[in-house]
Amino acid sequence: MELLKSLWRICVSDKPALVGGAVLVIYLVAALFGPVFVHVGKVANPSLAYLTPSWRHPLGTDFLGQDVLSEVIVGTRPVIEVGLLAAIFAVFVGVVIGLATGYLGGAIDMVLMRVADGFLTIPGLPLVIAVAAIIRSSSPFILAAIIAITAWAGLARAVRSQALSLRTADYIEAAKVQGLPLRNMISRQLLPNVGPYVAINFLLTVTGAIYAEVGLFVLGVAPVSGTNWGIMINLAMGNGALYTSKSLLYLVSPMAAIVFLQVALVFFARALDQLFNPRLRAQ
Repeated sequence: MELLKSLWRICVSDKPALVGGAVLVIYLVAALFGPVFVHVGKVANPSLAYLTPSWRHPLGTDFLGQDVLSEVIVGTRPVIEVGLLAAIFAVFVGVVIGLATGYLGGAIDMVLMRVADGFLTIPGLPLVIAVAAIIRSSSPFILAAIIAITAWAGLARAVRSQALSLRTADYIEAAKVQGLPLRNMISRQLLPNVGPYVAINFLLTVTGAIYAEVGLFVLGVAPVSGTNWGIMINLAMGNGALYTSKSLLYLVSPMAAIVFLQVALVFFARALDQLFNPRLRAQ
């Protein structure tokens, strides 16, 4: 509770962080309740295709006569869902491997870090595209796991560096003397010290995962399933958005939603950075 109070005080004093937090709340509300209260029609109505913005259709309509704003709202949930799942998978793997290799060292450290180095040298997006093209699944869990394939390696190496610096700390040596089990040593002694870095990295991983997920649907690698921002961009481009102004708003709307979400995540990361780094707060 005290942590939340400190976070609120930081947001109040840091306007970009406050704006970022407010925008994130709007997106979360849209993801949770949007599909409940907003519905996208399944029957095409060509007579309503590409209507200009109005009170009834604030962002106009698409090539099927569907309301673009409704599609943006309904498409929020799958994008955020995959982004959060991918970040959870990547952060979990990265933290476990980073702490284990940094604390244990030896052959485990050498093998796992060589694996991490291999993933860091491979271009991430092409690998994700290749795996997604082979699996051809639109399941949020599978897409998140595919995206997390390359997202864990950088975090694992950074966490390992912090674990190496903490391994010889006095309180770690005292815990070793007391015979604290390895599981408790990592969860109680090391993990709290890398928690701040992990929390900030989690938000940044979400931004990268969202870009990757949308890119898979834009490229047509992931099968079309339901409504999300990547599918909207794909359909807009396939129906002449790059060559005619009629479908331009249909193309720009999901892109704007992605940009606002990413900016909000980066702004809110400022608050977390100040929360866990008192020197930044003092400045």
